[in-house]
Amino acid sequence: MTLVVFDMDGTLLNAGSEVTPFTAETLSLLRQSGIAYTVATGRTLQAAMGPLKGFQFELPHILKNGAVIWCPEQRDYSHRHLLAQHEVTHVLQAMDLQGITPFLFTLDSSGYHAVYHGALKSEAENRLAQLFEDERHLPLEPIAAMPGDVQVINLSGMGPAADIRSVVDSVADEEGLVAYTGTAIQSQGLSWMDIHHSQGSKGNGINTLREELGFSDIIVFGDGDNDLSMFAVADECYATANADDEVKALATQVIGHHDEDGVAHFLRSRFNL
Repeated sequence: MTLVVFDMDGTLLNAGSEVTPFTAETLSLLRQSGIAYTVATGRTLQAAMGPLKGFQFELPHILKNGAVIWCPEQRDYSHRHLLAQHEVTHVLQAMDLQGITPFLFTLDSSGYHAVYHGALKSEAENRLAQLFEDERHLPLEPIAAMPGDVQVINLSGMGPAADIRSVVDSVADEEGLVAYTGTAIQSQGLSWMDIHHSQGSKGNGINTLREELGFSDIIVFGDGDNDLSMFAVADECYATANADDEVKALATQVIGHHDEDGVAHFLRSRFNL
């Protein structure tokens, strides 16, 4: 049994964060051929559901880079890897020392996601907040409004590349944490970062699905460093033409650009659809 796993942004979705008609038709052809597929994404459930709605993503979804796994059939999370309070405190202190505004992605007992943030100090941070609220459909509130009983899935931020690197390096001694980083706005020298539980990787999420659902072959598609953990556990791994160089170097093959239906074109050739 083969399972195809897609990263969403920069991979399955086009530049408008949409599944194109050509890709939608390809997904239909996969279903008709009996080939299972799902997603492994950094998005929350709310942010993932919009682009995926109507395309029959019925298997469990690996969300927030593997921190949680959502089961559509049960309408609940089957696995959660959330941060302990001391880990959250350590990251917040490191971000404050470098002047990086924190964005805390949370999950409450009812499965409700929200984002709580520090004071927004720049136009770039305001745009990031607007992205979370408008495009990703996440409630956005100041940290002061965060209830005491919610759990933190991950902390994100954006700032000068050197400052982001300092935060990532300063929490490297936390055994339960893993950090991802990359270029946010190259012209301004800004980088992004995402820090969450070390067990909450896309690779661990894929291994969970392999074991629980009985898949023997895993084929994955990605473009960023948060996809490397699933490249490491997959039988075949493909990087889009727009992927980071490190991802391309570890890929089975580099395929077409995400904004040119690269994944769909490859799938049609790979499976003779």
